[in-house]
Amino acid sequence: MTSEYDTFPKLLLRNFRKYGSGKTAYREKDMGIWLSSSWQDMYENVESLALGLAELGLERGDTVCFIGDNRPEYMWGILATQSLGGKMAGIYQDALPTEVEYVFNHLDAKMAIVEDQEQTDKLLDIKDRLASLDKIIVDNWKGLGNYRNPLLIKLTDVQELGRKKKKEFPDFFEDSILKGRGDDVALISYTSGTTGLPKGTMLTYDNLTSMGASLEKVIPMDDSDNVVTYLPLAWIVEIMISLCWYLRNGFTINFPESIETVQENIREIGPSILVSPPRIWEKICSEVQVKMLDSDWLKRTVYNLCYRIGQEHVDIKFGKNRHKSPGWYRKLAERLSYYLLFRPLLDRQGLRNIKHAFTGGAALGPDVFRFFQACGLNIKQMYGQTEMGGIIATHTEGDVNYETVGKAIPDCEVTISDAGEILCKGPGMFLGYYKSPEKTEEVKDGNGYLHTGDFGYINEDGHLVVIDRMKDVIKLSDGSNFSPTFIENRLKFSPFIREAIAIGKDRPYVIALVQIDYAFVGAWAEKRQLAYTTFSDLTRNKEVYGLISQEVERVNNNLPEAARITKFLLLEKELDADDEELTRTQKLRRGFVSEKYKGLIDKLYGETG
Repeated sequence: MTSEYDTFPKLLLRNFRKYGSGKTAYREKDMGIWLSSSWQDMYENVESLALGLAELGLERGDTVCFIGDNRPEYMWGILATQSLGGKMAGIYQDALPTEVEYVFNHLDAKMAIVEDQEQTDKLLDIKDRLASLDKIIVDNWKGLGNYRNPLLIKLTDVQELGRKKKKEFPDFFEDSILKGRGDDVALISYTSGTTGLPKGTMLTYDNLTSMGASLEKVIPMDDSDNVVTYLPLAWIVEIMISLCWYLRNGFTINFPESIETVQENIREIGPSILVSPPRIWEKICSEVQVKMLDSDWLKRTVYNLCYRIGQEHVDIKFGKNRHKSPGWYRKLAERLSYYLLFRPLLDRQGLRNIKHAFTGGAALGPDVFRFFQACGLNIKQMYGQTEMGGIIATHTEGDVNYETVGKAIPDCEVTISDAGEILCKGPGMFLGYYKSPEKTEEVKDGNGYLHTGDFGYINEDGHLVVIDRMKDVIKLSDGSNFSPTFIENRLKFSPFIREAIAIGKDRPYVIALVQIDYAFVGAWAEKRQLAYTTFSDLTRNKEVYGLISQEVERVNNNLPEAARITKFLLLEKELDADDEELTRTQKLRRGFVSEKYKGLIDKLYGETG
């Protein structure tokens, strides 16, 4: 990336000059109508907001926190902050006040841009403990008419301040953009916090734009692409998509009407690129399976026949003979299956126009992976860490293996330590953890490698295989290592299981804690006229226990004997990020959950009375 376009604001300036009012930069669904805005609209909104922030006292090097759903105003705020030389930090919209307080005070954040009354109240409740906070800028003022706190100001009023400043200093905004450099810190992205307090990862524009450039060498995209932005912008993967890829390529992004309408809005837009965490793909897979279970015999017969053809295609595609061309009769069967079943199914999910479908953030179970491949959706796995700018390895077109995460992206070097740990280095390497040099030294070695903490190896095709977090790997009774995540993903392929925790490290055998999918198991129970009132009531039903027993047995049939689940129990509540059982990105906090349910686990192992 040349210095001319080495920051996000410089890329915005380039796109404004290149496209002006002639191309849609983004769409937003409001009151049931998709409204389009051009690159000129985007630029002018960012400009007025940036000048307004400058009037409020935002200076180069200051930090602004953002809390809210993905809205155009959120994007304006990020780019406005960065245009002035500031740093952005996203906070998950469902974060508890204590979590918000930690991030604000850790960063000494000067301002906050928030979506609505809910997020405003969250900050006002803890304002006395936020010594550095000067202003809370609110996008949606609904419900705040009677608030008289001097910290509060409407986002539109900030933009009005900016328009007045432009009349006096017409070149201020562009001059400020051009002062930015690629080695400036663009954002501080917090890690998931699976093992403790989240760490603030400092990433520069060079880190992010180099990562974007490397990915584009193997994942072609251009300004004709269409993307729905719905993952939290506090997550590094969405930053890569909705800021880095977006600004570098000039495609169109689409903002859903609300988090509840995301799936419907994806169907309406029909995006060409879609990146989702495993939980989303698992949900789609489960919904299809449950609908088929409830359909009539003819639909089930057609589905089972077409799906079997699709699975056979997957076996050929990923098997030893994958380089051989299938016979004409198989090609015909695959085409018929696609048009009869899979094309309408993908269309119903908004996936028919997909050029690039990715899963990232955690491992996607091989059964779910095979399901989508059988349906004709060439889903690919990405693997990365916040500390490497988000992405380390990925599958590419024509080189997909559901047992791996693909090859290292260009310019990123991956190797395996003597202990089996995945190490990597490249231009995406973060500067360090904010205010935590000792933590930085723990993961960065003297040779410039990042110690990922993941156990894995590189196979004969050069693909990276990630087994699990090193601290979580189970040592089996035969002395071999086994991944609890592998067992959990096999369990979660069942539409009746929402979450699972496999436990067996330093234990005589493997057990599992299982969280049922309340909606699907509830529908199954109602169909059989089984009475229940609550989640916990449903888990105590003997027939439900029998249903899950069958699913566990199915998984055991495909596991090594030493790794099979000997005992399991059904959790009587859903795992929740608010209870610290999951991270805000919905990753399992295995250590916390194991300690929380230690009494139940010990009983399963017969260690207590």
